[in-house]
Amino acid sequence: MSRRAPAAECAALGLLLLLGTACGSRLPESDFENRSTPTRQGGSAPIRVGVITSATSPVGGSTFTGPRDGAKAYFDRLNARGGIEGRRVEVRLCDDGGSGVGNNECVHKLVDEDKVVALVATTALDYAGASRVSHARVPDIGGQPIGPAYDTYPHLYGIYGSLAPRNGRTGWDGKLYGGTEVYRYFKRAQGARTAAVISYNQSASAAYARLVTQGLKAEGYKVVTEQVDFALPNFRAAAADLKEQGADLVFDAIDTHGNAQLCKAMDDVGAKVIAKVTNVQNWASTVPQDYRDSPRCRNVLWATGSSRNYEDMGDPAVREFRDATKGLGTHSQWQLEGWAAAMWFTDAAKSCARTGVTRACVDDFMNRGEPYTAGGLLVPVTYERLPEPPKTRRTCLSVTRWEDGKGWVSQGNMNTTCFDVPQLSYRP
Repeated sequence: MSRRAPAAECAALGLLLLLGTACGSRLPESDFENRSTPTRQGGSAPIRVGVITSATSPVGGSTFTGPRDGAKAYFDRLNARGGIEGRRVEVRLCDDGGSGVGNNECVHKLVDEDKVVALVATTALDYAGASRVSHARVPDIGGQPIGPAYDTYPHLYGIYGSLAPRNGRTGWDGKLYGGTEVYRYFKRAQGARTAAVISYNQSASAAYARLVTQGLKAEGYKVVTEQVDFALPNFRAAAADLKEQGADLVFDAIDTHGNAQLCKAMDDVGAKVIAKVTNVQNWASTVPQDYRDSPRCRNVLWATGSSRNYEDMGDPAVREFRDATKGLGTHSQWQLEGWAAAMWFTDAAKSCARTGVTRACVDDFMNRGEPYTAGGLLVPVTYERLPEPPKTRRTCLSVTRWEDGKGWVSQGNMNTTCFDVPQLSYRP
């Protein structure tokens, strides 16, 4: 298995839960045995898919829209080229407002009223309707694992894959597992030995910081922990201390605005590190604006993930994505992953085109047991239902570094930057 563990991304994206989102309601396992006739879209009618996005939410208007924009760009190009066997894909968008109530309303509208064949590139702050999607046996393809839904329910296929049983209970006995490949990379490739972990004095932030600290210690790092007040954070004091402690790396459990303040404080006190490490959500072209007050820190920003850098214009699949999205004001890795999710659905629908594009047929494609790469845009994604969590796993990762004038510059090949690492448990 050469796939990066999805728990790593899930935990990182879990920082968005600082605003207190809740998991969807749980249904009894027997509820997943509904064998009703699947929705079929045949003839020359459009193939209808749904995209649920927390386009408006307490986190901010543009925080979640990247996957939606990438998916829509893919379907627009697909339709311009004739669709799927001559049938266009009709995309129904729904903004759930970042609330559980709104999410359930979107699920009802798209699944029950619009009768979509599948959901694509779901990006929901509170995926409260996940159990209803699964109960209706609607494949949800390429969603972002902001919460644990994609490691809980059948018929849900997150963009990073899953090894969990997905029988209506989260992970294995409520625990998810993540690897230490990011920490292993910076130790081996960059020679880092001391890492600082910055968090808020808030439960979700502190919990993620503990997970990062656990992984760093497992890889032999000296770890410096810094906690700042959520309401009145003193980032300058934290920056001064991590400088004093000689930190090589900085990881964080704080939001984008907090990161910008932390970087400015690091520049102000003269803290020099090998890398200020962020995650896929912040892997975007907005870095010059987000970090405009911290040029030194900005140029040691690194991002890790499980998809090919959207700046890799030498790759034909990336060039196609960039050509189709050149009208967007900004570019991001989440847009590329939304594009990959739409491609994934399209490949599934094409496999069903002769017999009829149904929910069941699309779901069978997703369950066929073969790794998926979206034409090389993704580290091979796998779905298995292991009865026990793996103790170790060979995992690969995509690594980039920001450089002014160049943007995000890839560091090595994501398909060969791989490590055999332990899998550490945590409760989402």
